[in-house]
Amino acid sequence: MAAANYLPSEDQFLCSICLDVFTDPVTTSCGHNFCKTCITEHWDTNDQYLCPLCKEGFTSRPDLKINTLLSEMAAQFRQSAQQKASSSSSEQQVSKPGEVPCDVCTGTKLKARKSCLVCLVSYCETHLEPHLTMSGLKDIS
Repeated sequence: MAAANYLPSEDQFLCSICLDVFTDPVTTSCGHNFCKTCITEHWDTNDQYLCPLCKEGFTSRPDLKINTLLSEMAAQFRQSAQQKASSSSSEQQVSKPGEVPCDVCTGTKLKARKSCLVCLVSYCETHLEPHLTMSGLKDIS
């Protein structure tokens, strides 16, 4: 049997709450994955324990365990994305005073290329693509 060349896409490693690559991903009993901190904070601020994606209700707060496979894959993806971003950062410009910086960049802020009229966030080229793939968030100017 020939080995398949599988390249996972970034949206498979994004938490649907923070829209960033998973940090300590956990899986709910309905099968959805979230950053442990994101789902914990979500449930801390709501009266009911519902899955943010499918709205399945839980009678008590579920005991969450780290999804180790997804955690390892997200870490590899994050490392690959950082290497890709650093190699393409020569093409992207660091934000200068008076220019709009990317709201998502951590550390050195790159110059924003577009701003979303829905979530009111500005994005550099690197962070723009995952935002465009999220349904309902495509009104970019």
